[in-house]
Amino acid sequence: MSAVPLERTQATGERDAMARARALIDADLAGVNRLIIERMQSEVTLIPELARHLIAAGGKRIRPVLTLLAARLCGYEGDRQIALAACVEFIHTATLLHDDVVDESDLRRGRDTANALWGNKAPVLVGDFLFSRAFELMVADGSLRVLEILSNASAVIAEGEVAQLVTANDMSTDEDAYYNVIRSKTAALFRAASRIGAVVAGRPAAEEEALAMFGEELGIAFQLVDDALDYAARQALLGKTVGDDFVDGKVTLPVIIAYREGDEEERAFWRRTMEEQKQSGGDLKQAQAFLARHRAIERTLDAAVEAGQRARDSLSRFPDSTARDAMLDMVDFAIERAF
Repeated sequence: MSAVPLERTQATGERDAMARARALIDADLAGVNRLIIERMQSEVTLIPELARHLIAAGGKRIRPVLTLLAARLCGYEGDRQIALAACVEFIHTATLLHDDVVDESDLRRGRDTANALWGNKAPVLVGDFLFSRAFELMVADGSLRVLEILSNASAVIAEGEVAQLVTANDMSTDEDAYYNVIRSKTAALFRAASRIGAVVAGRPAAEEEALAMFGEELGIAFQLVDDALDYAARQALLGKTVGDDFVDGKVTLPVIIAYREGDEEERAFWRRTMEEQKQSGGDLKQAQAFLARHRAIERTLDAAVEAGQRARDSLSRFPDSTARDAMLDMVDFAIERAF
């Protein structure tokens, strides 16, 4: 890679980076998990059954951890952050359920997706249920500012998913359109999750904006790494089928780079496989070869490292603390998955 990985990246492992971040807010995170389980209950037995499947699938709780750490960074000593972190996770889980249906995905975190087990109808409806639970928690918090931030993020995420549908199978998609999609569908919730930590603490607007920027850049880095790994990682590492984006015709940054810089033969390949969706058994390997020819994976990871550095820079206004170190560890976690 042409960019130098973040200085902390080479010194620590992905698992250690996330573990340190979670350890600092372990008690709060336990409260979040209890609340999630409590609010997933329903007399309609399919809802808790499907919810148990989601919980068993694991997940790092990255977005709620951001809320808890941001509140800690800002010196907040109450407990509002627990319900709001659960709210953030409900929004995220609801979008995952809907995404898997739209994408017709069979694997999520290495396990069968809900739609692979229950079909499409139940996950869509349970996703709606989780959105409703999220809004109940927002209303119970009582802050119009929090309600504004999280409800806006929910709307932006939905817009991003629709925008991704529009750009799918369209090789005229450029980097600006791509970044607009990932800022909406991924970074918006990272941004909101970080921002509300400052809101509950009553911090100045400048600190609120700095944390929002941290979340947004972290979310961008996270998605860039995901999009690179879709072509480069082993299935066991990624937790989903490698090449899903290729099969679905999702025009991500590695493909944009390779198409833009490829010759006419290469461009014809991308148009056939992505736009026309005419794919054969060896096409994924050919796609990976074209990506390698233009260093598209490495350059996508370079962009992720740069976004991670911008996230780190956004915390410069905050004094050194264990919470700040833990948030820097979150950046390491996002980047290290690729190395």
